[in-house]
Amino acid sequence: MKKIFSLLLITTLFFACKSKSDKDALDDLKKQQSEIKEKIVLLEAKLAKNDTTTDKSKLVGITKMEPTIFKHYIEVQGKVDGDEDVLLSAQSAGSVTDIIVHTGEHVSKGQLLATIDDKILRQSQAELQTQLELSTTLFNRQKNLWDQKIGSEIQFLQAKTAKEATEKRVATLNQQIELSKIKSPINGIVDDIAIKVGQTVGPGSPAIRVINASELKIKGEVAESFITKVKAGDEAVAVFPDQNKEVDVTISYSGGRIDPLNRTFKVEVKLSEKQGNFKPNMLAILKIVDYKNNKAFIVPVTAIQKSGDGSFVYVKTQEGSKTIAKRKTITIGTIYNGLAEITNGLENGDEVITIGYSNVIEGDEIKL
Repeated sequence: MKKIFSLLLITTLFFACKSKSDKDALDDLKKQQSEIKEKIVLLEAKLAKNDTTTDKSKLVGITKMEPTIFKHYIEVQGKVDGDEDVLLSAQSAGSVTDIIVHTGEHVSKGQLLATIDDKILRQSQAELQTQLELSTTLFNRQKNLWDQKIGSEIQFLQAKTAKEATEKRVATLNQQIELSKIKSPINGIVDDIAIKVGQTVGPGSPAIRVINASELKIKGEVAESFITKVKAGDEAVAVFPDQNKEVDVTISYSGGRIDPLNRTFKVEVKLSEKQGNFKPNMLAILKIVDYKNNKAFIVPVTAIQKSGDGSFVYVKTQEGSKTIAKRKTITIGTIYNGLAEITNGLENGDEVITIGYSNVIEGDEIKL
């Protein structure tokens, strides 16, 4: 037991001495590191003082101030719609006997597109036509007699009434026959055919859609707060994300009524075929100009800095042979898409530092 205790004591003393030796070595290294760093700093300062060839100017990029058009936009979601987008439906009951057009075909106003079975109506029409011929003959004979003062007035009036009643029945039947024909009410393109030959349809059944693609427009809704800023004739840009396309347009209609449900008013923009290949229900973003300055100084928002005195930018100035950065206090107007309109503080020709401005302070030498 005594031998075991002695062995443990020796082991503990060994590790304690080893641990103390490592700690002393680490402290010595840290001390040497600190001394070396101090020597490096002193040598760098001495070299910088004696080295007259070192270029101390800071590299920057500038933007020269010139009067530029600045626009602020209101962006609203919209979609392409057609004034002449018509879904035709059957006006009489029966089975479809013929579809005369196909999808994509150009059609004209009044052109026959499809027919519904009118056999029974045609038979009735033939019967009425026979009756009409008979009543017309009887009327003509009775009229000739009446003109010769032969016969009674009652007989003449009865013949006339029978003829006119038959004519009205024929006219009504002809109208019913016309209802069995589906005709295009506009000039356009057949966009969809929802019926098939042999299919039974009834009044109101969707049949054929015809679209006039030359009369398309974008419809959107603008927040109530902009109703005094948006009016017909305002400039706008129509953006079609799916086509990666932008088109300059003009507001053709600005509503004067606020929708009580969503507190918006409607705006519309007319499109033409010359501007692109647009389709009904295509998504579009309307960027409406609600503010415009034709002679503005524009600076990236990121180049503007703040201080207790307000906003400022650095501009490039010349002092003798040196090009230095000078601070100029500015007044910011409207901001849009990362650009700020400067309403005061800058002059035409000022060269504003827009790259490397974060590494510059007033009086620093700079180079481009």
